[in-house]
Amino acid sequence: MKYHMNKNVKISLMLVTLVVVALLTALWATTYSPHSPLLGTRRSPPPTPIKDMELYYTLNTVISSINVTILIFLLITYISIYRKVNSEFTIGLMIFSMVLLFYALTSNPLIYQMFGFRASGLGPFAMLPNLFTCGALAILLYLSAKY
Repeated sequence: MKYHMNKNVKISLMLVTLVVVALLTALWATTYSPHSPLLGTRRSPPPTPIKDMELYYTLNTVISSINVTILIFLLITYISIYRKVNSEFTIGLMIFSMVLLFYALTSNPLIYQMFGFRASGLGPFAMLPNLFTCGALAILLYLSAKY
């Protein structure tokens, strides 16, 4: 006998997980110190007069981490659909999800900092692409979780 989770419970668990990931990432992004990068030390950029820069990059980190979580959920959903249907279209969706997962991982500012790089001077434009991607992924996750 197979256990099938109620769709509302499944969506609720996904939302709770996304909130937890967002909160933990925000906490980590605000307390992370890039003093020990993996590839050695680099010169830090000149200080910017705008205090909101940290807010934009913190938001970008949170949004990027949410994207990674949504993409993992999508990949798991598509794998389970593929096991039931064995469709080539589902294989395409799995590849699509993996490519977007790599994009989300490499666009996370924490990854930049771990390797000693810093993005600066982009302001809100640093987070807008990830914000639009997050909206599209949320719709895709909702539609995929319904079926």
